[in-house]
Amino acid sequence: MGVSAHVLAVDAGNSKTDVAVVSADGEVLSTARGGGFRPPAVGVDTAVRGLAETVGRALADAGLASVDHVSACLANADFPVEEEELARALRERAWGTSVTVRNDTFAILRAGATEPRGVAVVCGAGINCVGMRPDGRTARFPAIGRISGDWGGGWGLSEEALWHAARAEDGRGGPTALSRTLPAHFGLPSMYALIEALHLERVPAPRRHELAPVLFATAAQGDAVARAIVERQAEEVVAMAVVALTRLDLLSEPAPVLLGGSVLAARHPQLNNRIAQLLADRAPKAVPRVVTARPVLGAALLGLDQLGAREGAQERLRAHYGV
Repeated sequence: MGVSAHVLAVDAGNSKTDVAVVSADGEVLSTARGGGFRPPAVGVDTAVRGLAETVGRALADAGLASVDHVSACLANADFPVEEEELARALRERAWGTSVTVRNDTFAILRAGATEPRGVAVVCGAGINCVGMRPDGRTARFPAIGRISGDWGGGWGLSEEALWHAARAEDGRGGPTALSRTLPAHFGLPSMYALIEALHLERVPAPRRHELAPVLFATAAQGDAVARAIVERQAEEVVAMAVVALTRLDLLSEPAPVLLGGSVLAARHPQLNNRIAQLLADRAPKAVPRVVTARPVLGAALLGLDQLGAREGAQERLRAHYGV
């Protein structure tokens, strides 16, 4: 790798995109932020055109027309065939000599690991898990919802809380304080009123995600139903992590299990403590750690890995992001 080599790092999520241009020695030359990246909603071509504006600003600020390698960690790249389609679309833009596209969960993993080795579980709006080894082996899940066996994340937790609260209020289910705390969050007197408001969109559907913190607060107050939902989320996180560790032959040796996404980064004591307990039982050599670093750091580190970055580059890059 020449001293003048550069990486274009892209972390594109559903709500925002972060881009960084990084030199071979780990210096960040420029950054840019743009809107969300949603190929399933708008199509690959439209999504990449939106990405081009953000990338263009970053390259211009760095004084470059292109780079040696593009390391892109993208939301909605859930299957290898989708990664390949997106990689072709990025290569057509000629931003770099080579292009690697990965699911955005890999950015969380690399941001939290000192080498490309370990497992990451991301629990944000949904849930996903990936793992990797330095030899290039990876473990992953489709992670597209119930049809791929997934449960949880902020959206799933909110839906589950609403289900139990509705049944508690009308008598089909056992009692839970959720039947009071969920509608109260929106200033409403009952679950009936909240159900009506959601159905008629007086409370916009995207605001349902606000109910996940209400669920955790209700659980912290001792509500049995809310606590059971949180316990189930811990079980799901650990199940994914243990399967990924097993697939990569990492179960019998010390390996990081990185926990990212808004739900896990919030460090709710019941959830995170239970995850640690379950991992200690099922994967005693695993080292769980919450990752709060910006995922674009992970995309950039993966790019430097690809180019065989010199000693000290990783440390310089991490220092820029305060890690």
